[in-house]
Amino acid sequence: MSKIKTSFFCQQCGYESVKWAGQCPSCSQWNSFVEEQSQKDNSKNNNTWKDYNEEKRITKTIALSKIKSSEEKRMPTADPELNRVLGGGIVPGSLVLVAGEPGIGKSTLFLQNGLWLKDIIVLYVSGEESEQQIKMRAERMKQGPSSGIGDNFYLLTETSTQTIFQEIKKLKPQLVIVDSIQTLQTPFIDSSPGSVSQIRECAAEFQRFAKETNTPVFLIGHITKDGSIAGPKILEHMVDTVLQFEGDRHYAYRILRTLKNRFGSTAELGIYEMTSEGMRGVLNPSEILITQKEEQLSGIAIAATIEGLRPLLIEVQALVTQSVYGTPQRTVTGFDLRRLQLLLAVLEKRGGFHFGVKDVFLNIAGGIKVEDPSIDLAVLCALLSSYEDVPIPQQICFAGEVGLSGEIRAVNRIDQRIAEAEKLGFEKIIVSKYNQKGLAKQKFNIEIITMGLVEEVYKHLF
Repeated sequence: MSKIKTSFFCQQCGYESVKWAGQCPSCSQWNSFVEEQSQKDNSKNNNTWKDYNEEKRITKTIALSKIKSSEEKRMPTADPELNRVLGGGIVPGSLVLVAGEPGIGKSTLFLQNGLWLKDIIVLYVSGEESEQQIKMRAERMKQGPSSGIGDNFYLLTETSTQTIFQEIKKLKPQLVIVDSIQTLQTPFIDSSPGSVSQIRECAAEFQRFAKETNTPVFLIGHITKDGSIAGPKILEHMVDTVLQFEGDRHYAYRILRTLKNRFGSTAELGIYEMTSEGMRGVLNPSEILITQKEEQLSGIAIAATIEGLRPLLIEVQALVTQSVYGTPQRTVTGFDLRRLQLLLAVLEKRGGFHFGVKDVFLNIAGGIKVEDPSIDLAVLCALLSSYEDVPIPQQICFAGEVGLSGEIRAVNRIDQRIAEAEKLGFEKIIVSKYNQKGLAKQKFNIEIITMGLVEEVYKHLF
């Protein structure tokens, strides 16, 4: 029997220490160290996968030149948004971590995706819900064959990893979904479920299973109150892909964002609509994010942005009012506050507009968060429109970054932005004059207006 070893773990970042300390040296959090057993007798650990399938991995040193390269065949899902976010489908042997707030729709999304995969054996491991609850949810979503339950979809309500792997050896599934990683417990670590050492060890066991058997595994995880993924940071390093599921609970729309992907782009985005029958993928999000209004209103501008690899047209709303208090307010939703202050300083210095005595409120319609710098020009025009109380014509959109000297800088992938604006029926798009190089204006049916300074845009619009 091996010697039992205990260590102190930080519950915030997973830092391991041999002795207790008041403050974590890694994340500077106070009173976060908890003593946990980090090693236990694992002589009875029979989670070996040598006899799982015919393909046996040979552990030996091999030269890079002698390795045969082959394109990894992906498993496409019936959900185009999930395919896009994963980089074209599920990679065999991959470990995917999905995190999000409670009630955002993580379990619903992967339950319905598991039911849609009718040709492969799917095992759904739940440590949070009973079989009856999952059956009720599947029937509510009206998924699968006539009864609502897939023939190749199997459920297991268990939290012990030993029992889970025994069932996996019997069933031999082609896809495993674990809901959630925080509820699992391995018998080789003597601490409560959800602790740092438990999460780390359970994830390591699933990693060994995924790599040795070439079976994809989805781990659903929780997030902390400040929005980061619960558990040690090493959990994100261990997995192949990290997906963040986000959205405002007051809106019907949810965003599935890629934070890390070893098999595809890390800037991808999937948009879903939460309905009573599950998550519905939104194929044309621009139509949702632009408000349908009958009359022209001031303080509204349309920005042509790029999220991941897909172009989006979103509505920027601004309100500039006279400040009643001594200190003017700056309030933003879905945009960087410091970026707004920078744009206001540019307007104050270069344009002579007195925003220093005004309250400024900025909102990105639809409840989404935008980090693309090309939205700068639309934000600036929305601010000026509200300041002058003159509406911007509805058929104009903007794509440009604003520099500190008031110049309009070029943005990347301008062709896609213009094509998306043309598709949605816009008549004009204002872009930087530095984007003209390599831009074929004749192939677009939309009027492309090129400008170099903020002053020119102001004269053109107002």
